[in-house]
Amino acid sequence: MALTQMALDSLDFDATVALAEAVAPHVDILEIGTPCIKHNGIKLLETLKAKFPNNLILVDLKTMDAGGYESEPFYKAGADICTVLGASGIATIKGVIDAANKYGKECQVDMINVADKAALAKEAVAAGAHIIGVHTGLDAQAAGHTPFADLATIAGLNTGAKISVAGGVKATTAQEVKDAGASIIVAGAAIYGAADPAASAAEITAIAH
Repeated sequence: MALTQMALDSLDFDATVALAEAVAPHVDILEIGTPCIKHNGIKLLETLKAKFPNNLILVDLKTMDAGGYESEPFYKAGADICTVLGASGIATIKGVIDAANKYGKECQVDMINVADKAALAKEAVAAGAHIIGVHTGLDAQAAGHTPFADLATIAGLNTGAKISVAGGVKATTAQEVKDAGASIIVAGAAIYGAADPAASAAEITAIAH
């Protein structure tokens, strides 16, 4: 079984909450996307946490420096998972891991633009990272890249950490992502771009579970 994660990428506070209301019953994790959390701040996290107590909340901080200092307020406010960029280096990653552990939460290391993903994944998990995020960014997707090769690399390491996969995943590829070793399947545009986001979310979750 894999968990499903919905990326909330709108900058509009009320539109984000409204979309979350539509999809929350049909996904496991609500993700506050990076542009969304930068634009709306910690108040959005507090709002979603209060409204959706049955969902895990991931805050996609993509921390690049000051790991513990930046992430701790979000864990304190109810974030279940915060992300740190693998490219930030192990000292920053450890800062977020320490903050996560302080609150009994999880740290996800985002492998976007990391050159040697296998080496960094092993180092991060050895340091206590809970989740490795295989992430093909929007710009890379536009250039035709998919997360499958990176997923195969990370899954092959058998680190014991969870693996999250993001980057153009939709219902037609969710089974392939799950079979390739993903613990968390992230969908964004496949859900919020659908005519019926709730139905699309439910379809992907049915495959994941």
